[in-house]
Amino acid sequence: MESNLLGISFAGLSLENPTILASGILGYTAESLKRVAKGGAGAVVTKSIGASPRAGYPNPTVVQAEAGLLNAMGLPNPGIDVYSEEIKYAKTVLRVPLFVSVFGYSADEYASVASKAVEAGADAVELNVSCPHVKQTGAEIGQSPKFLSEVVEKTKAAVNKPLIVKLSPNVADITVLAQAAIEAGADALTAVNTLKAMAIDTETMMPILSNVKGGLSGPAIKPVALRCVFDIAEQFEVPIIGCGGITDWRDAVEFFLAGASAVEIGTAVADDDEVFRTICRGIETYLRKKHYGSVKEIVGLAHRK
Repeated sequence: MESNLLGISFAGLSLENPTILASGILGYTAESLKRVAKGGAGAVVTKSIGASPRAGYPNPTVVQAEAGLLNAMGLPNPGIDVYSEEIKYAKTVLRVPLFVSVFGYSADEYASVASKAVEAGADAVELNVSCPHVKQTGAEIGQSPKFLSEVVEKTKAAVNKPLIVKLSPNVADITVLAQAAIEAGADALTAVNTLKAMAIDTETMMPILSNVKGGLSGPAIKPVALRCVFDIAEQFEVPIIGCGGITDWRDAVEFFLAGASAVEIGTAVADDDEVFRTICRGIETYLRKKHYGSVKEIVGLAHRK
C-alpha cells in the first residue's frame, strides 16, 4: 500500500492509513494492540480506563444481535495507575499512534485519568462520554452540553496531546453536543458510540443481559452513525472519526464522503483482525479507479450541492 494515497494527518498526528481500532475490542494489552497494528490498523484505541479498578458486570454481557453485537460489559478495567505500565510497554512495541480511551464520574476525574495516560505515553486521548450502560458516566455526561463542556474544558487544560471526544447517538440532535465539545476545546470528534438497546429471552421471559440494557454495535447501526457524521460535517469544520458498523471498504468510503477523515472499526475485528488491511486495499483501489490522489480529496464530497 502506498502511503501517499492512504496516509492522513489527523488532529496533528500522522497515520499511515485512515483505519483505527475502536475502543472496546482487543484493546486491553500491549500484545493485542500490537497484533491489531500488524493487521494493518493505522492507529489503535485502548479499552476505556478509569481512575480506579472496576470489575464490570456479571455474565451474560454480550448477545449476538441480528446484524451486530449487543454488549453491557460495564467498563471493566484495572484503573489508570496499573494500566499506565501497559501504556508504557505498548509504546515500546507499537509503530502506530496509541489513543487511550478514558472515562470518569466528574470533570476532575476525566482530567486526572487523561493526564496520567498522556504522562505514560498516550499519543492522543479519546473521551468516552457516551457509554450507554453505566450510570453517572458516559451517556449521562454526553447527553448534556453543560456537563460535556466542563469535562472537555478541564481535560483539555490537563493534557498537551490531541483530545478526541466520542459522541453518543442516543440524543435528539448530535450537532448540539458536537458544538459543545468543539467550543470547549476538542481537537476532534468520534461519531458514534453504541446505540442503547436490549434483548429478551422468550423462554425465561427475562432480559438476557445481566444489566438489562446495553449498547448495540455492528452493521445495524451504520446508517445512524453515517447520518451523525454527515450532520456534524454539515455544520462544523472539525476532524471526525466515523465509527459504527464498518465491515468493508465501501462502508469506510461512505463515511469519508459523509465528512469523516478516518474510521474506527470494532465489531468486525472480532471476526477478522486482518480486516484493516483488507479495507485499506479496497479504499486504495477505489481511489485509483476514481483518479483521486489521497483519502483527503474525497472527505465530505457527499455535501456538494
